[in-house]
Amino acid sequence: MPKQKTHSGAKKKFKVTGTGKLLRRSQMSGKLMNKSPKQKRQFSKDQPVDSANEKTVNRMLGRR
Repeated sequence: MPKQKTHSGAKKKFKVTGTGKLLRRSQMSGKLMNKSPKQKRQFSKDQPVDSANEKTVNRMLGRR
């Protein structure tokens, strides 16, 4: 059986922590001109992937 390929777009957008959690970048962080400093600061932190999408993201990253 051939090896499962990693989705090349997904490996650039998601990160796996040491404990196995999946992280993503924050949305709505495109135009930061009219946003408060608190919002900008929170956009710099990675957010956890929602539990409804974890199975899909794991499959794209080649994890079971």
